[in-house]
Amino acid sequence: MLRRNMTNSISLGLDDLLEDLQQARWSGDLGKLALIAYCDVRCWARQAGEFGVAERSTVMFTEQPHSSREAFLDQIDQLLAELLRARSRLADPASFTPHGPPHDVFASVAAAA
Repeated sequence: MLRRNMTNSISLGLDDLLEDLQQARWSGDLGKLALIAYCDVRCWARQAGEFGVAERSTVMFTEQPHSSREAFLDQIDQLLAELLRARSRLADPASFTPHGPPHDVFASVAAAA
């Protein structure tokens, strides 16, 4: 039961995220696209165990500046494609395996103390 609820929650979160990204992409709102792609996508991807998606979102904004508006929108389109692939993976509940964070934050804090 818990697994099904978790899958539904993550799936619904992804649907909302895709809708927000697609609406911002359609309207050409670069600020909203950047906010959603950097903050919301990374948060969702980490919760869903989609660390590759989270990494792509981070790299889009931390590696180097975008050379043009078109280059930024191309990366947004690639991110949307990855999210759509994640959605198809979530459609098969047998393939969903929730992951925790890549490391235990509390253990690293305790070790540092």
